[in-house]
Amino acid sequence: MAFNTDRRILTGAGAHIETAAIDQGLRAYMLRVYNYMASGLALSGIVAMLVASSETLMRAIFGTPLMWVAILAPLALVFFLGFRVEKMSLKAVQGTFWLYAALMGVSLASIFVAYTGASITRVFFITGATFAGMSLYGYTTKRDLTGIGSFLIMGVWGIILASLVNLFLQSSALDFALSVIGVLVFVGLTAYDTQKIKEMYVEADGEVIAGKKAIMGALTLYMDFINLFLMLLRLFGDRR
Repeated sequence: MAFNTDRRILTGAGAHIETAAIDQGLRAYMLRVYNYMASGLALSGIVAMLVASSETLMRAIFGTPLMWVAILAPLALVFFLGFRVEKMSLKAVQGTFWLYAALMGVSLASIFVAYTGASITRVFFITGATFAGMSLYGYTTKRDLTGIGSFLIMGVWGIILASLVNLFLQSSALDFALSVIGVLVFVGLTAYDTQKIKEMYVEADGEVIAGKKAIMGALTLYMDFINLFLMLLRLFGDRR
């Protein structure tokens, strides 16, 4: 009887130590994801301001067909990473992520022409606070957000299709509605994607796979942040 009791105590202690090790590893992994994401946002912001401050670059990019390269190149890199990440080295995945962030910065330079710098700064901090709150919720909640996530992803495709239609309609009412819906969708996706990234963590994956997962998770959260920022900017930004 004493032996069985001791064994239960040892088993319970071992489980507690294992759980603590996993929790510590998960926190380090999520911190790595957020660091990549924050660094990507910082790089995009620096590039956007540098391009926007140069009238020559702005004319060369947004006054010529190069505008479409600036707009579509980041999207192409997202698809490239999605299909090739497993076959790429960790350094190649990192390099592609930084290239993506830099190209997004070039694309985002156009907002400095459309909106005042003060309103861009204000909306950025609003976005940051909203993103932080929803990401924290996604990390801590015990609720399974899978069903909601599937619905929200369908919402993203709906926004894309409706936005393409509105290129021809030029409806301000539809544009406003899409912005409001977009805010709700990307707020929800922030929580869903955070939970999904957390669940993807497997301690025994090894350094290379864990590194790739962290970068892809950062890319996902980066896109949630940028899209939420742009939707809020359309609603609350002061146009020039």
